[in-house]
Amino acid sequence: MAVSSKKGDKSDILVPAHIGVIMDGNGRWAKKRLFPRKFGHREGAKTFKKIALAGKEMGVKYMTFYAFSTENWKRPKDEVDAIMKLFEDYLDDVSSFEKENIRLIFIGDRSRLSQNLRDKMKHAEDISRDFDSMTVILAVNYGGQSEICKSVREIAKMIKNDELDIDDIDEKLIEDNLYTRDIPPVDLIIRPSGEMRLSNFLIWQSAYAEYYFTDILWPDFKEKDLADAIKAFSDRSRRFGGI
Repeated sequence: MAVSSKKGDKSDILVPAHIGVIMDGNGRWAKKRLFPRKFGHREGAKTFKKIALAGKEMGVKYMTFYAFSTENWKRPKDEVDAIMKLFEDYLDDVSSFEKENIRLIFIGDRSRLSQNLRDKMKHAEDISRDFDSMTVILAVNYGGQSEICKSVREIAKMIKNDELDIDDIDEKLIEDNLYTRDIPPVDLIIRPSGEMRLSNFLIWQSAYAEYYFTDILWPDFKEKDLADAIKAFSDRSRRFGGI
């Protein structure tokens, strides 16, 4: 996977072209402060903006943020409603990303989202379509396994319609039918909060990704923490199955 090079004071730092971020720990952050969980999500949304802009400054070209998983619907209704309201509020004010020439893309199954939210997501994608300083991808109602199932269904339809043969199925064909078909593979996955698992996030795209785990809760994740994760990535040797 391609990475960019950024000059540091002491040595060159290899910056991942694509970073995936699992924004975890919002509820625990709020609980530690005796606040309702929705306050943690509000602070987490502020952190998202800061870290996305910091990634751009550091030379990252793509950042995918896990905002809401297909499993998150199991949470209490008031918490889910608060998260959906945060999405809408954010999409009402995307001026900071517009000024930075950042493209916005949403991945995931939109069918369960409100029509109002879907309209705002499409509008944000449309107005930023030609922005090229960086691409920010928000995974909303997203699950890696369901995404692969979606790709398989699309391929099955093409076979049924005699548009291709079973022998035509390869990795590229599967990738071409994922939500991320025009986005490069993930180089680095960052997960704060102390958990050490992917939680169904970009499981196809992360086949050769490096992982960076930290105990910091997402609302407390700072620009310096992103820089630390990138430095750790740069220090690793990526062989992709070679020697």
